[in-house]
Amino acid sequence: MEKDRLAAFSDGVIAVIITIMVLELKAPNDVSLGALKGAAPTFLSYVLSFVYVAIYWNNHHHFLYLVRSVDGALLWANMHLLFWLSLVPFATSWLGAHPSAPVPTAVYGAALLLPALAWYLLQKVIIWTQGKDAALARALGRDLKGKLSPLLYIAGIALAFVDTRLSDAIYVAVALMWLRPDTRIELALRRSRE
Repeated sequence: MEKDRLAAFSDGVIAVIITIMVLELKAPNDVSLGALKGAAPTFLSYVLSFVYVAIYWNNHHHFLYLVRSVDGALLWANMHLLFWLSLVPFATSWLGAHPSAPVPTAVYGAALLLPALAWYLLQKVIIWTQGKDAALARALGRDLKGKLSPLLYIAGIALAFVDTRLSDAIYVAVALMWLRPDTRIELALRRSRE
């Protein structure tokens, strides 16, 4: 299979995920500015989730530039990632409706943790199929951010039962850590083009 088909399919699924999330945003029934305050938790959970999905989309495209070929293992690893990403709208909606409740906050953390683990698996499958000296393997190196993120999500999940604001801060911090596309991949892309 050509990697362009994999990218196109993934783009479509991610577009649907974002569409589902935005459809959960409901305009307040009241026309005052005060009515927007009640919608703020839902809007903020949407913004954070949109950023997360955008981060996966950006890095996914970077990854695919470094992939030489697509096989069944890569297809299934990619589907595994897309499955977990598809659950983000549910967790986003629940968190937005109950922003200071421990269980929705913990479930939101799980909805961030599971795609992160699937991303790690996707990396491993690509390296396994492409070889340890392939461009992606060289670009990732020790992958400190990739290993630290799941640990932070686990901390956020646990802290949801102590103070949900701590969890929220962790989830935002991890997003900020990944906001800039992975510079290691960008460097490898530049090297491969030269």
